[in-house]
Amino acid sequence: MKVENEQIKTFNQHLDQRYGANGTEKRVNFEIKAKSFAIGELIKEERKLANLTQEELANKVGAKKSFISRIENGHSDIQLSTLYKLIELGLGRKINLTIQ
Repeated sequence: MKVENEQIKTFNQHLDQRYGANGTEKRVNFEIKAKSFAIGELIKEERKLANLTQEELANKVGAKKSFISRIENGHSDIQLSTLYKLIELGLGRKINLTIQ
């Protein structure tokens, strides 16, 4: 069995080979999806720490359970206002954004 990626040494090299260099359309799309997934994981973790079900969180912010599920699984883009509503109204937490 031949190993095609024997020259890859780092995770960034793997990403470069699979999705292209930073700034390329394919890489940017991958990064966007990865960040959506990470945000969903953070929301899920905070929801569980608040001892809320997806349905309870949805009711607190006027959304449907399926919408919360899609966000937590990284399958939905959400508006910034919705993110703030989920975090601040739904979970009683504060959110800070940093641009690097």
